[in-house]
Amino acid sequence: MLEYPWHAGVWQRLAGQDAFAHAYLFSGPSGIGKRALAERLMAFLLCQRPVGSDACGQCKACLLLAAGTHPDRFLLQPEEADKAIRVDQVRDLVGFVTQTAQLSGRKVVLLEPAEAMNVNASNALLKSLEEPSGNTVFLLVSHRPSQLLPTIRSRCIQQACPLPTPEQARQWLEARLSAEDRALAGDLLEIAAGSPIVALRLHAEGVLAMRAKVVESLKQLLKQQLSPSQVAESWNAYPLLLLFDWFADWIHRILRHQLAGNESATGPADMAKVIEYLAQKAPQARVLDLQDWILAHRQKVLNKANLNRGLLLEALLVRWASLLGPG
Repeated sequence: MLEYPWHAGVWQRLAGQDAFAHAYLFSGPSGIGKRALAERLMAFLLCQRPVGSDACGQCKACLLLAAGTHPDRFLLQPEEADKAIRVDQVRDLVGFVTQTAQLSGRKVVLLEPAEAMNVNASNALLKSLEEPSGNTVFLLVSHRPSQLLPTIRSRCIQQACPLPTPEQARQWLEARLSAEDRALAGDLLEIAAGSPIVALRLHAEGVLAMRAKVVESLKQLLKQQLSPSQVAESWNAYPLLLLFDWFADWIHRILRHQLAGNESATGPADMAKVIEYLAQKAPQARVLDLQDWILAHRQKVLNKANLNRGLLLEALLVRWASLLGPG
C-alpha cells in the first residue's frame, strides 16, 4: 500500500478505532493521496492477520487483494475515464452487498470518484448506505464532495484528507526525482498547486517543456508576433483542462497584484513579469470580466461539455490579448 507522511495522523486515528463505521467519505483536492489512503484502509479491513495498524501483506486475503481477485472487495469507478458512473453499475454493487462475505466476514466497497455518479446512480446507492447488508464498509473518495447529494454525504463519516506541508511535499518529490531533476522540484510544485503527487505525474508527462512553449507563445501573442488562431493551433496537443488551470491561476494572480500590490502574488518566475505588466496596464474591470469567463468555461471543460476546442482556445486568447486593448 502506498503511504504518504502527511496522512500519518489520519491513518493512526482510522486504524486505531475499536469499531468501524459502515461508510467513510475521503475528501480533499486532487493529488493528495486520498485513493491510496482508502486502499490502505480497505487492505486493513480485509486482512486476516493485521500487524499493528496495517495489513500483514502475507495472508490469503492480502494476497488475493494484491492480485485483484479478492471476492469481498468491490471497486466502483467509471467504466471509461472521465465518464459517469451509471445506475447499472450501482445495481451490480447492490447485488454484491447482499451476498455473504466469503473470507473474513467483512466486505469492502471502494467508490472513486464519488461525484462521478449521476443522479440515478446516487439514488440507487442510497438504500445500501442507509441499510447496509451484513458487515459491509463503504469507502467513498471524492475530489469535489459539494457535488454529491447531501443525503450521500450525511450517511458517511466524513474524513477530510490533509495536504502536505511545503517541506513534506518537497522532500517527498525530491526523493522520487533523479539527482539531475531535483532542482526542478520547486517549479513542479508551483505549477501543481503544491501537490507532490501531481507534480511527479506532470514531470513524467514533460509538463515543464510544455509550459515553457505555452508561456513563450503567450508572450509572442501580447507582442502581436502571433495571432490568437496561430497560438490556438500550436496548442492542439496540450490538455485543455491543464491550460484552463494555468489561465485561471494567472488571471487570479493579476487580480491579486492589482488589489494588494504584492510581488509575491505573481507566482512562478516564468510568468511573473507578464503578470506584473498586465496588472499594471489592464483595467481591473476587464480583468474581473475575464476571470469570470475563464472560470465559467473551465467548469464546462470539467463537466465534459461538448465544446469546439479550437474555437474555445481562440476565444480565450482573443480575450487575453484584449486585456491590453483600447477602452
